[in-house]
Amino acid sequence: MNLQGRKILLGITGSIAAYKCVHLVRLLTKQGASVKVVLTPAAKDFVSPLALSTLSKNEVLIDLFEENTWANHVQLGRWADVMLIAPLSCNTLVKMAHGHCDNLLLSVYLSATCPVVVAPAMDEDMWHHPTTQRNIATLHQDGVTIIPPTRGELASGLFGDGRMAEPEDIVNFLNEFFTKHKDLSGKKVLITAGPTHEALDPVRFIGNHSSGKMGIALAKECHERGAAVTLVLGPVPLPQVYDGITVIKVTSADEMYQACHEHFSNAAIAIMAAAVADYKPEIVSPKKIKKTDDDVPEIKLVKTKDILKSLGAIKQENQILVGFALETDNEKNNALEKLKTKNADFIVLNSMNDGTPFGSDYNKITIYAKDGREIAFSPKPKTEVAKDIINTILNNHQTETV
Repeated sequence: MNLQGRKILLGITGSIAAYKCVHLVRLLTKQGASVKVVLTPAAKDFVSPLALSTLSKNEVLIDLFEENTWANHVQLGRWADVMLIAPLSCNTLVKMAHGHCDNLLLSVYLSATCPVVVAPAMDEDMWHHPTTQRNIATLHQDGVTIIPPTRGELASGLFGDGRMAEPEDIVNFLNEFFTKHKDLSGKKVLITAGPTHEALDPVRFIGNHSSGKMGIALAKECHERGAAVTLVLGPVPLPQVYDGITVIKVTSADEMYQACHEHFSNAAIAIMAAAVADYKPEIVSPKKIKKTDDDVPEIKLVKTKDILKSLGAIKQENQILVGFALETDNEKNNALEKLKTKNADFIVLNSMNDGTPFGSDYNKITIYAKDGREIAFSPKPKTEVAKDIINTILNNHQTETV
């Protein structure tokens, strides 16, 4: 019973493959999972709500506006360990990719704080259509895990791609999903993200264009893999973050320095992904600096505290320290120099020459390890880059240190 105790929210959409979900629910419950089922209105034409309710031992929910289901769209996404949408029809795929919310299943999806896994099912030409592939890429970019359709006999009578993965394969996928995503269970991880703003006066600051997306993706990835995550976040808008991630909002480099030192001693892994300002004004004006027709004011800068170097100086043998390097030239040498001088275990190199600027949802990285290894990756969504970074840390470092 590999899924013993797991809470699985199964969403079923209007596809002929929905008939397989009776068997899927049976397999999930036999492995000890608790299963709740949500149908789209169209799905009830393809599969019996009574059969699903009987096998899951829970009421099947369909109508968003029924009195007893109105509040469930929030509660269900928080109850579940994973939301599985199988089959995922082309119509629901479009709605998910564009944020539509016209039924209970979509309301649950948009408010879910748990990981989401989908198993598409549609005819071959529909599956390969460029619009469908763009929508799949959008879900992937949003952090949704895709169970690819298989090749086989389709409802149209054709033979080709688009057949929903078999229930047994979906159950095996979930078993691997939960195993893989708990390799940081019991570990504490400290992550920084976003820019810092160094005040000139009450209304102006020195800063940069960092969006914080990479650090936030890392925080979510570590949380999904079982870690207790503390995210020290600079001044950027905060998107939805999973329950269980502790977020500390800061503005300046000094505030970020203080927060990191307060939490570093208990961290098994510290990932410094924030774009911290290297300099700040020596004097901060208590009032707005007024524009005049006379002299242009001169601003003297002083260095900010080097957070990565300061943590490297106190790092213990059982801690892993990861830094980021954003470079425009002499990239490898600068990254290796930073790796050495900061006493980090890994440096993640971002290049401004790779077409992935600040604010992008994609990133292209090269990771340098202190033992001399160099691991390069192709451009990917930052959600996938986060997986690459964590996998590299765990695969290239002694297990007992994490």
